[in-house]
Amino acid sequence: MNEEVDGILLVAHELKAPLAVMRQLAFVFEGAGAKDEHVRAEMIRVSERAIRQVNDLARVRRLEDGLFTMEPVAVREVCDAVSHELSYLLGNDLGSLDVKYKNKSRLVIANRDLLYSVVYNFLLNAIHYSDDKMKTKMIVSDKHDKVKIVVRDYGPALPIDIWRKIKSGRVDKPTSMAMRPGSSGVGLYIASKFSEYMNANIGVVRHRDGTSFYIELMMSNQASLF
Repeated sequence: MNEEVDGILLVAHELKAPLAVMRQLAFVFEGAGAKDEHVRAEMIRVSERAIRQVNDLARVRRLEDGLFTMEPVAVREVCDAVSHELSYLLGNDLGSLDVKYKNKSRLVIANRDLLYSVVYNFLLNAIHYSDDKMKTKMIVSDKHDKVKIVVRDYGPALPIDIWRKIKSGRVDKPTSMAMRPGSSGVGLYIASKFSEYMNANIGVVRHRDGTSFYIELMMSNQASLF
């Protein structure tokens, strides 16, 4: 398993340098018109998303070292921060995101950086299938002694083999999802490994008109102090 992760990480690191160069060139490039500006913005968005995935893959390899502290984390703040970053990366596309906070418990036991990446990957995959009529929905709610973050999309059906792997907790490598173009098997793999580290439950629900991915985290006992 470690050899497989190391192989993925090696390829990712090989890609990181040219991605960083492309990002920097995009920042200094000044086009002559609206079309050029659109291309420049897209270059920045693609490179930044890819660099984030490379960094997350590096974190996956470091999980076994136990370097990521578990502590009380403000779950709404994390979700707001992810929404803010995606609004920069995706521009007007984020207008198709609908966020609802129903949770009374504001703190969960997690690592902020890892939780951020889980929510980021769920939302980034889902937004590909959204528009003004069929919005991506993120709902944060209490469930017994846990806080549940659900991201609902209206894309093509999730392949049954991927659904089974998530249900059984066996997402042990990135898997392509040909039936869901725009979705990242790498992102799902990252979310699964980070959730496992945080002792959080990750799951999926298949709908006739899309898919819901979710993560359930333990509430923090410190919540009563706030």
